[in-house]
Amino acid sequence: MDASLLILTDFFQAANKALDYATNLAGPLGARLVLLHVRRDSLLDPEAFTGGISNLSQDAIQLALNSVAGGLPVPVVAEVGHGRVAFAVADAVSRHHPLLVVLGRPDYSDTPDELVQTTSLDLLRTAPYPMLVVPHGVGSTAPPRRVLLAIDGGPFTLGEHAGTARHLLAALGAGITVFHVVPETGPDELPPLVLDSVMRTGLVLDLPPAQCRTVVSEQPAAGILRAAQPADYDLVVLIARRRSFMGNLFHRSVTAQVMLESKLPVLVLPAQ
Repeated sequence: MDASLLILTDFFQAANKALDYATNLAGPLGARLVLLHVRRDSLLDPEAFTGGISNLSQDAIQLALNSVAGGLPVPVVAEVGHGRVAFAVADAVSRHHPLLVVLGRPDYSDTPDELVQTTSLDLLRTAPYPMLVVPHGVGSTAPPRRVLLAIDGGPFTLGEHAGTARHLLAALGAGITVFHVVPETGPDELPPLVLDSVMRTGLVLDLPPAQCRTVVSEQPAAGILRAAQPADYDLVVLIARRRSFMGNLFHRSVTAQVMLESKLPVLVLPAQ
């Protein structure tokens, strides 16, 4: 089966940025695009009362999809799903087996924290899958060359998604900086066991030698966000452990904070 990238679109600014980003990724990955618009007609949708859902007619949706797909320089398939986004995405994933799910992150700066119910967080909880979140204000949609791989230091495996992650990084030929936050003053160099946890996954095989960076911060998310600046990196990669996105405090997890606030696109790889 041909490689593909599954792109969610609601035709707003953030989705358009994500589509531009995915289009530029498709070339080096040798992938086609699967463009998915979901008619969010479920009363259980977490954004049903926030004004964040478009209510286009079926004809308007088809016209918009045809217009977008017709202007893309890579092969594309367009589909319309129904109901909650997470379930529509899970269905599309089961049929297309994409390398990644790609979606845009809208501007939440004027939205109270308690009302921020993002599609990306809902997806990660409902159907964990490699996911690329592109901020609405991202400065460049060129394929990333400088990658910040943030890890917590414990051993991990990516299971069935390991091959996807290796293929992505190898195809991009990206330079990797393995990044670790320690809660108190520690060694200037990355502890050997931390780097070993990455080497065992094979993520950095066939890539230029990984750089290593350790910082001290009481708040891991804050440490990652301070480091993940557009002047220094193009992409943040997070390893999301199941406990970080299944608990009641998911919105306060490191994964959620970085996804919601990063200035850079964030690639989330669910750990097994």
